[in-house]
Amino acid sequence: MNAFRFGVQSFSAETPKQWRDRAREAEALGYSALHLADHYIGPGPALSATSHPVQGLAAVPAMAVAAEATSTLRIGSRVFCIDYRPLAVLAKEAATLDFFSEGRLELGLGAGWLQGEYEAIGLEMDPAPQRIARLTESVAAIKALFAGGEVNISGEHVSLHGFTQVPATVQTPHPPIMIGGGSKQVLSLAARQANIVSLNFNNASGKIGPAGVNSGTAAGTAAKVAWVRGAAEAAGRTALDFEIEIGAYFTFVTPAARQTAEGFGKLFGLDADQMLQHPHSLFGTTDEIVEELQRRREQYGISYITINDTAMQTFGPVVERLAGT
Repeated sequence: MNAFRFGVQSFSAETPKQWRDRAREAEALGYSALHLADHYIGPGPALSATSHPVQGLAAVPAMAVAAEATSTLRIGSRVFCIDYRPLAVLAKEAATLDFFSEGRLELGLGAGWLQGEYEAIGLEMDPAPQRIARLTESVAAIKALFAGGEVNISGEHVSLHGFTQVPATVQTPHPPIMIGGGSKQVLSLAARQANIVSLNFNNASGKIGPAGVNSGTAAGTAAKVAWVRGAAEAAGRTALDFEIEIGAYFTFVTPAARQTAEGFGKLFGLDADQMLQHPHSLFGTTDEIVEELQRRREQYGISYITINDTAMQTFGPVVERLAGT
């Protein structure tokens, strides 16, 4: 059974000092990692149509600043969209982040999903099977690039020829690779290839909404974990070969757990019990949340939990109780 780890996901900062202070505070509170997402469009009708929050900071430079401000905190993106930059560019940026952080990078990779963002920045969003096939080739190519030596890859989606990736990564054979998503195909790939399997909503709709949230209920998560375990077993991997991570997007440390959960459930057509048991939610006192996370680790194998920075301080006592246990 993997020990508990906790991450913080943040989207913006009002000042450079606030960002550095947030990273230092996360480190001081015992969080393992500070993550960003990988989104680019700002306020406006394109973003409003997706219901996605504004991300004020680009992931790569923000990760670099957070690494410079801390000494043990890992830096990551949940997750880099492999369509947003050429793969060789992403590999070089990742290796450089690992270099400057002295081996503290977690490399998150995903197939892309936010349809309105693709359209707003002028990228064609291929159907899911093509994006997942590209992700599959990209993961293999990233590993080849980080292995050192000249690369020559001629795939359907990835073509790299006649060069060696530099700099070398500090972590060998490569930084921990996180693969995130909510479909059977992506999670099966993660089970076979990733160091960290990140459970997310099935965002086939291309935006945040009730359909996605409903795909992450207790029953939905149990199905996803079954896919992961089946694919891992077929690949000859065990539960100790990777961590299972999840974003607890609705996290409230409160004595009014049921009332809070009921309010959120109404937004998604779920009742209070369904929200209280929802693996992407945490409602309750410190003691109640500790007990629930231990139960979920036993049931699902989830040991790595990422919460939004708005809950970072109130959730700190949970981290103090469980991190490393």
